[in-house]
Amino acid sequence: MKKSLIALIVLSIVYVGNVSAAWQPDPDSKLELSVAQAILKAKQKNPAMEQWFETAYAYAVFPKVGKGGIGIGGAHGKGLVIVGDDTVGKTSLSQVSIGLQLGGQVYSEYIMFKDEAAFVNFSRGNFEMGAQVSAVVLTAGASADASYDSGVVVFTNTKGGLMFDASVGGQKFKYKDK
Repeated sequence: MKKSLIALIVLSIVYVGNVSAAWQPDPDSKLELSVAQAILKAKQKNPAMEQWFETAYAYAVFPKVGKGGIGIGGAHGKGLVIVGDDTVGKTSLSQVSIGLQLGGQVYSEYIMFKDEAAFVNFSRGNFEMGAQVSAVVLTAGASADASYDSGVVVFTNTKGGLMFDASVGGQKFKYKDK
């Protein structure tokens, strides 16, 4: 009986410790609240995303990326970088593309960093993903097939719009410590 009680107390402490270690947004920050909402929507759309957020060394979340183009296009968004339960920096995404494209859309983007080395590479300030890097579009089972490439995996969640896109262009990111 005494051993069972001790085991129950230890498990409760471990559970409470894990729950409290989750990132919590600053209620006074509009960007942090938008990031929290984007994370929640990703997990609702694909419950397996929970595992990606829990196991990544760090992640960047862009709650609203606007993209549009007619022949020449572009995209831009602002986000946060989170390590463990801390917001460690702000980031921005920019993209210029050339090719067959028409329309506009808004989406959320999630970049998971497998380890400290991948995060440090991103946090140096001017990180770039080439056109060959592909993002996994969130659907019910999409994240199950995703895997890290050079320590990074990217997910997107379309919020709205319609865009035909057969263009070439990489994304550039800027990072600034909080």
